Amino acid sequence: MSAESPLPGTVAESVLAKARRVRLLILDVDGVLTDGRLYYGAQGAERKAFHVQDGSAIKALAAAGVPVALISGRASAGVRRRADELGLRHVYLGEETKTVALADLAARTHIEPERMAHVGDDLADLPLFEGVGMAFSVADAHPVVRTRADYVASLGGGRGAVREICDLLLFAQGKWPRQR
Repeated sequence: MSAESPLPGTVAESVLAKARRVRLLILDVDGVLTDGRLYYGAQGAERKAFHVQDGSAIKALAAAGVPVALISGRASAGVRRRADELGLRHVYLGEETKTVALADLAARTHIEPERMAHVGDDLADLPLFEGVGMAFSVADAHPVVRTRADYVASLGGGRGAVREICDLLLFAQGKWPRQR
């Protein structure tokens, strides 16, 4: 088994130890799966851009037995479509209180919140950081969010940060393809 790491730089053993325990990854959407900017067309239609490498990493993580869920304060048809494309079964959009969605997710999946991780970028994500076992932030997250994260990705939201985090989880759990 090769120990070749897919990660940018050295990751602390304490981070890898937490990552080994993760059985479900929760993603925020705006600012995590997207760059956080909102685009509106002339007819008012909202548009978002998603990074293709984030999508392939989400699929790889799910295929390795770690499901991925979305919890977002905003509802969007584009996000629903992207979730469907990625085969995500646990999607919570328009959630004003993200901790309610977390409780429902735990009940539906029978996975304890302390075995979940959350990726966030803004202050609304902090209650989930406190409710799960591992907290991740993107590089361009609010400064307070970055200080509360167990791991801060080297990349920004919508720019491959989710890929980096999925790779970290796969690597820590011995499921990254080059470890086999």
